[in-house]
Amino acid sequence: MTKKPDPIAEYQDLFARALRQEGEKCATAATLATADLDARPAARVVLIKHVDERGFVFYTNLESRKSRELRLNPRVALCIYWSSLDKQVRVEGTVEPVSDRQADTYFDSRPRGSQLGAWTSKQSAPLASRKELMTRYLKIQARFAGKGIPRPSFWGGFRVAPDRMEIWHNQTHRLHDRFLYLRTEEGWSVQRLYP
Repeated sequence: MTKKPDPIAEYQDLFARALRQEGEKCATAATLATADLDARPAARVVLIKHVDERGFVFYTNLESRKSRELRLNPRVALCIYWSSLDKQVRVEGTVEPVSDRQADTYFDSRPRGSQLGAWTSKQSAPLASRKELMTRYLKIQARFAGKGIPRPSFWGGFRVAPDRMEIWHNQTHRLHDRFLYLRTEEGWSVQRLYP
């Protein structure tokens, strides 16, 4: 019996190796590309916090530029590159919000300073000075002194549900191994691409 293609499982194996080699911050980093309604692209690094057969999850301020673009145009791409492994994973698909329960669970797991930072930041909005940011942070810190910090209503997560993935392995003479996975009703199909 031939093993069915599973790019999510392959990603998870590569991620485990990258985590050992590069540490959590670098291993979870992914470039997220979005586009607005005028098809103007924008890319930024996000941290992938959970991956399963349904997709790749990251969290953000829901009032940020990226969140606005995701609501207008849910088609996105992720690009993950691990320099220690010389491997790249490209993901294309649509985003959907994670449940409030999942967002709450992840928010509760964050360090207290990061929870306060989520309340402090008006992500992507103009900011007059660093002093203004720090003053706002100190006010939020005082507000929650001695208390638990709930997840703000303007903060949550998105799941990229992939319909296309490509896994690239560096090889000598630029004769790289590239495998394209396409989601079908039966699972995933795979084909090798020229480098």
